[in-house]
Amino acid sequence: MISRFIRVGLVCVATLRCAAAAHAQDRFPAAGATGTISGRLTEALKEAPIVSATVRVLGQAAVAQSDSSGRFTLRGVRIGIVTIEVRRLGFAPVTKGNIAVSPAKPAEVVVVLRPIDVLLDAVTVRPEAFPAQMAVATPVSTQSYDAEEVRRQPGAQEDVLRAISIAPGVGVTSAGRNDLVVRGGAPFENLFVVDNIEVPNINHFGSQGSTGGPVSLVNIRFIESASLSAGGFGARLGDRTSSATTLTLREGNRERVAGELNVAATQYGAVIEGPIGKHASFFANVRQSYLDLLFKAFGFSFIPSYTDATAKVVWRPTKRDAFSLLTIAARSTVSFDNSTDSGRVTNAQVVNPGQDQYFTGLTWKRLLSRGVATTTLGRTWTRYATSQRDSLLVPVLESRSTEGENTLRTDVTWLAGRGVEIEAGTIFKYASDLRYNATLAGFTRRDEAGMAQPLRVDTSFTALRNGTYLQATWQAQPRLRLSVGARNDWYGFLDNAVRFSPRASASLRIDPFTTLTLAGGRYWQAPSYIWLVGDPQNAQRLKPFRADQAVAGVTRLVGGDAKVQLEVYGKRYADYPARRFRPQAVLSPSGFDDATTDIPFGLEPLQSTATGNAFGIELFAQKKFGASPFYGQLSTSLNRTRFTGINGTATRGAFDSPVTANGVLGWRPNAKWEVATRLRGATGLPFTPFVSTGSLAGTLDFTRYNAERVGTFVAADLRVDRRFVMRRTQFIAFIDLQNFTNRQNRQAPVWNPRTRAVDTNHSIGLLPSIGLNFEF
Repeated sequence: MISRFIRVGLVCVATLRCAAAAHAQDRFPAAGATGTISGRLTEALKEAPIVSATVRVLGQAAVAQSDSSGRFTLRGVRIGIVTIEVRRLGFAPVTKGNIAVSPAKPAEVVVVLRPIDVLLDAVTVRPEAFPAQMAVATPVSTQSYDAEEVRRQPGAQEDVLRAISIAPGVGVTSAGRNDLVVRGGAPFENLFVVDNIEVPNINHFGSQGSTGGPVSLVNIRFIESASLSAGGFGARLGDRTSSATTLTLREGNRERVAGELNVAATQYGAVIEGPIGKHASFFANVRQSYLDLLFKAFGFSFIPSYTDATAKVVWRPTKRDAFSLLTIAARSTVSFDNSTDSGRVTNAQVVNPGQDQYFTGLTWKRLLSRGVATTTLGRTWTRYATSQRDSLLVPVLESRSTEGENTLRTDVTWLAGRGVEIEAGTIFKYASDLRYNATLAGFTRRDEAGMAQPLRVDTSFTALRNGTYLQATWQAQPRLRLSVGARNDWYGFLDNAVRFSPRASASLRIDPFTTLTLAGGRYWQAPSYIWLVGDPQNAQRLKPFRADQAVAGVTRLVGGDAKVQLEVYGKRYADYPARRFRPQAVLSPSGFDDATTDIPFGLEPLQSTATGNAFGIELFAQKKFGASPFYGQLSTSLNRTRFTGINGTATRGAFDSPVTANGVLGWRPNAKWEVATRLRGATGLPFTPFVSTGSLAGTLDFTRYNAERVGTFVAADLRVDRRFVMRRTQFIAFIDLQNFTNRQNRQAPVWNPRTRAVDTNHSIGLLPSIGLNFEF
């Protein structure tokens, strides 16, 4: 069966590579329309600048050499999407594609090269789009996407999390949310790192105590790279049991001041960027949603709106030092039209998730003689104003809370000797501002016997924690890399709990194109802060929970721009949060649209006694944009997830989706046009049916916890981009058709308080959006 999977993947890649290289010359417009590419070349591991490397644009005459700071500038590059090749004696040559060249603003890129003796075959000098070895921090189960791959994703609606959700192992919660459900784990098990800042939730209207939401507050236009590790990551990343998503934001261009005006799927905004003197650059952006106009046009009685702003400054005063400051701030509000009886009934089933939030970080990177040290001082802060009222406008849920946390982390990478790399670091987190004021009506918070248990809590506290790690990697042979590490986490706010996490990985290249990988370890995670206030005893009953993971895989490179990957994995959970009022269930929320359906945000008695397991097999094939005008990827996963609550009975996990599949196919016939389509499919998620009769009618029947499934999820998306060049400006227009077949996928049924019966529930069908981007 495994060999059959690999053959299927190879056939898919071969199909994508079928177009002739002769199409390459047709991707560029007529002579005269040119732009600039500037950037930096750095050495892997040490991040030292690479001097006197040759950089050229494939298919064009533009060539440059890197200077003493590793910088280069390519001028006179014909506009369009191009690929550059970088060569330097003693380093493996690299190609970097998907670089969008515009006459309006220079493209800024960073290219990382690896010394030849770190590679597995010194004779392999063909430039490739994929690294010869994965990074030590993410040795397996990791997919990385560049700026263009993220931006052009059909159906993503300019949301970076929706864009990377095509990675293998990522499931679907609902069409209206961007939760990353990875290998059966809950969304709160995902770690998000933005420019070395760990951020609890990067979404507007984010779910408190979890990580998902309807739309990301990180502007997709500033993404330099986005990677998702579905498991098996190294000791550097911690405090999450499922996955890690790393977003690196680009620098502003160093050539000239430039700007953008854009209208996208749900918002409009403006961008300005450029140099600050000779050694610094900046970018800044403000976005405002027009969701309020859309919701009014569709006749909804609840009107969401959001605003966000982003700014980043990078200063490189010397060849060895770099400072960067990033700040992202956002406001998310919902207003209600309660002027009619119908509107009040509809609004009575909707939580109002108002939020103000920001995160900021100052990072200093210092190049050492044989390594690099990075220090980041950061702060995250969110103020939640969550409420829900019944049809008589009587409060059902009122929650006003603040979560502010300061972080200080330092990471050092050191080449201790030939073939030996040491990584070490520590991170301190001090939550100095944790305040919770919540009221929850009794009928929304019933115990196991069905008795109402209203909640009223008004409390504040602080929390201190630390994670320290050490990882050693040895290139034992040219084809074999071994890595072992350990992480120790201390949780001062959980009765000074200390948890130890061993990690290990191995990579064996059996030929120049095929690599076997193996990784495993223990992963701990602290309960979310809000869970600690759901009951007076939660702070004593809850403790860190864990997942033991093992991942094995094989990767086969096909040519220089395609790969096929097959992985099997297993996870075993322990000390997972179990629900005392729902002894059949574990705590696994994604989002709460209606607090009357179930107890929201973990505001209930919990205890760390649940267990679980997840295992599966994943096939992934990817063809990057290169000589052929086609690109694409295909992923399919077979999974199984089970959890055991307080009652001792194993049941389906809330995010158990036995089969998931994603496919993307794109075509760039020339520099003006691009067409891409995406097909998504997944087995429907489990749900708990409602009690339909008696005094508890309209509540979930936990005696049948996750006993039923919604229908199979299938959606097809289509995006068409058109570029227009007008002297030194560029205008990009696109249309994005989400679910263009207009299929209305079934979702978990909802309770109708008017008819006191269960109603079927479907997602929205066709959702078209138009985007306009003017660069100047």
